[in-house]
Amino acid sequence: MNVLFITLDQFRGDSWGAAGHHLVATPTLDRIAREGVRLARHYSQAAPCSPGRAALYTGTYQMNNRVVANGTPLAARFDNIATLARRAHYVPTLFGYTDQGIDPFQADGFDDPRLDSYDGVLPGFAVGHYLPESQATWVEYLRDRGYDVPYGWAAALRGEPERPADASLTSFLTTKFVEWLAGQEPGWFAHLSYLRPHPPYAAAGEYATLYDPADVSMPIEPVESDQRHPLHEMALGVHASAAPREEAALRQLRAQYYGMISEVDANLARVVDAIETRGEWADTLVVVTSDHGDQLGDHGLIQKLGFFPQSYHILGIWRDPRLNEGGRVVERFTENVDLAPTLADALGAEIPAQFDGRVLTPLLTGEEVEWRSSAHYEWDYRAHFIAEAATPWPFDRSLSRRNLAVTVSENLAYVQFADGSYRCYDLGLDPTWRTECTDASRVLRAAQEMLVWRQEHLDRQFTDLLLEPGRPGRWPTGLRPAAADSHP
Repeated sequence: MNVLFITLDQFRGDSWGAAGHHLVATPTLDRIAREGVRLARHYSQAAPCSPGRAALYTGTYQMNNRVVANGTPLAARFDNIATLARRAHYVPTLFGYTDQGIDPFQADGFDDPRLDSYDGVLPGFAVGHYLPESQATWVEYLRDRGYDVPYGWAAALRGEPERPADASLTSFLTTKFVEWLAGQEPGWFAHLSYLRPHPPYAAAGEYATLYDPADVSMPIEPVESDQRHPLHEMALGVHASAAPREEAALRQLRAQYYGMISEVDANLARVVDAIETRGEWADTLVVVTSDHGDQLGDHGLIQKLGFFPQSYHILGIWRDPRLNEGGRVVERFTENVDLAPTLADALGAEIPAQFDGRVLTPLLTGEEVEWRSSAHYEWDYRAHFIAEAATPWPFDRSLSRRNLAVTVSENLAYVQFADGSYRCYDLGLDPTWRTECTDASRVLRAAQEMLVWRQEHLDRQFTDLLLEPGRPGRWPTGLRPAAADSHP
């Protein structure tokens, strides 16, 4: 099997055709979903990009991998989908970026330039085409075509509506993949990591005018100020996270986001066509997901932050031709941490004890199995308050209280803040997360469920191994009894 692992940055779970969106056209994603399985209630485990990707790549919750912000290093001890793929005899090849910085213990001293940025490549990946934060190769490509474009993803992307779509960042990366594919033998593994539909909210070329702002729906309004959690109130006062207040600007923002989605979908059609032309589509496992979602004006917010589900409910597709899924839709709660163990299962590789996620294979094939009844995600916002720490840790532990965890079940959403506050929303009465649950017994059960979740997913790297004669238990991945048996 070939493996095509696709991430579409900041892609909301409700903003594509197969999910029932009334406006957005995504024929390629819809096709892949028809040929595979659509994960209807699929959630990222953290935001923003680095934390979301750390959970995705390592199959671990943030409480275990501890990547809490863009810039937090990922410890080298963690296994990931690339190293897993290599054990399955693939050469996983990256197109785009992974947003994972170096483990400081592997740096060449304090002055190692790799410590100045999280703009690195996840260990295990070969590089097909790497796009750093500067987007340097794409910017140079545009300059060669006569465009005066600055370096840097945000500045360069703001000009996309003024350039034809075939000059877009998405088109550029797609071309790099197609060129690489032409020289591959069957049995390749590619990670296509697209930046779009990540902001700035500016679609490329004709996609900037594809959707009329008058046709987009308006977002969920925030609750009144006296009902807001202080964190929500604070986010509404920050320019980078507050949605435009003018209706015309808000409609335009949403129309541009939908245009970016349709543009990346059109480029995925190029990817599928290239694989089909090689006669390999029937032998290609395709996984499509995102690192997190986008508020898109809901609850008065944009970007990805806080505790509302729009930042964490994402698209999820699993297409394995060997399973003959035939357009199945999984309504159970699934999570990005499930993808790594499921990939290991699909490739016939050992499933590391590290993984917090569950193997999705039974759900993909329609089996009735015991499964989680809720989804979980976390948001750590200490990076915004580092300057406020009066004295360094461990004397001042205030930064460790700047985080939250969320449980989303069928009829209830529970948010636990590390400062001791909480919110509980009755989704049966109001699925928009604007009506709080006032039943104390239900709130207690929700809090207990979250505690049980945390207890169940404590780090288990060595917990199932006993240092006794015969060494009973599970050996961690990479450590084999044969090696240990050489010791007396």
